[in-house]
Amino acid sequence: MNLAIFPEAIRAPTARLLMERALEPHLLIGMPHLTPDGLSETWLMKELGHRHWLMLARDLGMDDADFRTPDGAEAYAAFCATALSNADFAAVKANDVLTIRSTLHPVGRTQTLTRHHLSCGERPIGTVELLSLFVTRSRAGDNRSIMRTALSNRRSAAGVESTLAKTAAALRAGTLRSHFGLASDSAPLASHRFQPDRLQEFNGAGLFYCAEFQAIASRALACWRPAENRTIRDRDVFFFGNIDAGETIEAELAAETPNSPTQLCRLKRSDGKTIGMVFSNYRAGRILR
Repeated sequence: MNLAIFPEAIRAPTARLLMERALEPHLLIGMPHLTPDGLSETWLMKELGHRHWLMLARDLGMDDADFRTPDGAEAYAAFCATALSNADFAAVKANDVLTIRSTLHPVGRTQTLTRHHLSCGERPIGTVELLSLFVTRSRAGDNRSIMRTALSNRRSAAGVESTLAKTAAALRAGTLRSHFGLASDSAPLASHRFQPDRLQEFNGAGLFYCAEFQAIASRALACWRPAENRTIRDRDVFFFGNIDAGETIEAELAAETPNSPTQLCRLKRSDGKTIGMVFSNYRAGRILR
């Protein structure tokens, strides 16, 4: 008869230890991380968003990322803007090692920027910046009631200058007339309606996931330009609101350059409010066979 002996001393690692492991810079690439054209942008933005939260928690001296307002309500690090630059995702394939070198920088007294330098082997494949501030809901379960909040343990150190933060603020105020060479207030050229799924496009906080903004822009492009297959080079996304499960999103092709390598996609919820602006600069496309 064989006996299995399990040492009683074996325990699950702490959340803090797992948080450190999740921030390890090297990752072996497999099928979940890829598309037929290389590294998945949607997977990457989810992964970097996760790392952003963990870096915030670590910077605040927390054992996990359970953020709370001074009165104990749940708080979330909501993204104001993201910026992807010089992407070369087609260079990544299965069994490559992706390296993510990340730094955290306070911006002003309410926002935080993380910067992530990506490489595969010795080859740089892009840089991503994520800008966030803390929010909470004023009405439980209502994503339209999201508002800024303070944390009970928020540090008050003065922050660094951020071009991304300045651009986001100017777009929100309506004072920035163009970005990526495209007019920000132009009339739509085309539109497409999407019905996000609660079990696919919403995150554990019940919010429409930040990574899905660029994903919807990409899907809309496939509807507007079905014969073109484009590889992203640069993409700036600006967030102005959220939706509740069951709502639709209208994606508008708001502007594009000749031959459409650079495009602006506006995302609107059912009440007409713009909840996102996605500026995309694509590498040369090719006709699908």
